[in-house]
Amino acid sequence: MFDFLQGYDLLGAFWVTVQLTLLSAAGSLVWGTLLAAMRVGPVPFMRGFGTAYVNVVRNIPLTVIILFTSLGLDQTLRVNVGAQDFDTINFRLAVLGLIAYTAAFVCEAIRSGINTVPVGQAEAARALGLNFTQVLTLVVLPQAFRSVVGPLTNVLIALTKNTTVAAAIGVAEAALLMKKMIENEAQLLLISAVFAFGFVCLTLPTGLILGWVGKKVAVKR
Repeated sequence: MFDFLQGYDLLGAFWVTVQLTLLSAAGSLVWGTLLAAMRVGPVPFMRGFGTAYVNVVRNIPLTVIILFTSLGLDQTLRVNVGAQDFDTINFRLAVLGLIAYTAAFVCEAIRSGINTVPVGQAEAARALGLNFTQVLTLVVLPQAFRSVVGPLTNVLIALTKNTTVAAAIGVAEAALLMKKMIENEAQLLLISAVFAFGFVCLTLPTGLILGWVGKKVAVKR
């Protein structure tokens, strides 16, 4: 029944999807946290930059961003992101595009968590002589992260599914292999079912595990 799978590196394709997800998630968390800090910071220029970035990037289709990394950065500006071969360059450009896009949603999730922290705690920290960076990193962000595990889980699940867009620039992940198999094999329904099951296996445990973690670390108010 599943003889059509022979000759195709199904696990390898999903491993590329996992790598895209993990690298993009790590980068998005760092960049999104910095954007959130900008948006709540005391410097007007930084607040304006953070607000403009989030509002612009999250309203641009991800496909456009991914194509820009390939056509704009690589082919036009000759940015090879420290690699020489075609596959590695496209993989790294896809990660860069996913980070740029997903960070806007991470930023808004973290900013919503920051808004849940009582203002009195930040004021008390400033009264003790802490500067803005210290208040944010030592008092506000630890509580904010605990309250936004759920929203960040949703962003991570969406990111896992968004990695399929990387196929547009030739990254050999699951969606590209699925397209190739559909073109070569007369098993449309079975192929779709196999890849749908694969993504369920990636996203469902993520949601269940991080949902449990969110309940454990939630701030009791």
